[in-house]
Amino acid sequence: MTSATLSPSLPSTRVAGWRGFGTLLTTEARLWLRDPGSVFFSLVFPTVLLVGVGFAIPGMREPIEGMGAPWDGLMAIATYVPVVLAAAVATPALTTMPVYFATFREKGLLRRLSTTPMRPQGIVVAHLLINLVAIAVASAIALVVCRLAFGLAEPRHLGTVLLAFLLTVLSMLSLGTLVAARAPKASTASAIGTLIYFPMLFLSGMWTPGPIMPDALREVGQYTPLGAASQALTAGWFADGFPMLQMVVMAVWTAVLLPLAIKLFRWS
Repeated sequence: MTSATLSPSLPSTRVAGWRGFGTLLTTEARLWLRDPGSVFFSLVFPTVLLVGVGFAIPGMREPIEGMGAPWDGLMAIATYVPVVLAAAVATPALTTMPVYFATFREKGLLRRLSTTPMRPQGIVVAHLLINLVAIAVASAIALVVCRLAFGLAEPRHLGTVLLAFLLTVLSMLSLGTLVAARAPKASTASAIGTLIYFPMLFLSGMWTPGPIMPDALREVGQYTPLGAASQALTAGWFADGFPMLQMVVMAVWTAVLLPLAIKLFRWS
């Protein structure tokens, strides 16, 4: 079954197809908030990860010495902040959003929606909005906690950080939507998302952040969406210069993955 294409000559039909979207969005948001797993991993996990690393690993709250500019004098935990921000985007994009879409497909919800005035696209847009809000909230919580607990410094180049974060959101949601586009079952979507998520976390520097990341790992990671995101955010926060390569990499991933996800998306 494929989604119906609405003709531009029928504006009233198009408008009618989105009536009730506010109710749908509110209902889906409430259901999402009732899922403890989604709430924890989307909203809380990045902060728990950051606090755990900061307080559990010895030396993470000590200043870096002997690494050269721009690292010397920074608290070691600060090097994890860009990685955690990238993880705050990747976690809902790859672990929760694809599972929800696959669940709707598996239960036939998308097919049933196509017989109602609400277009099936409404459920997709609703969960994209829910995940955008989750990403914003998770990032804000992580930054506030890091500022209070570890005295995080302001980014050197706020505009670079904001642009990098925007491209991170676009590239990771595009990847998550591609996973969601074809997975026939929730279990399949979870498995595929997890297989992508953890290697990407590794390449983003979750275990070897900032100055201690090996050159070979950095070279490979900068061509992945999450690795490029972490490096671009790190450059904007701590270094001088503009991370052009990483920005282009994320833009290219978005330009390739998003149209592919739209083309391959199955409604039933």
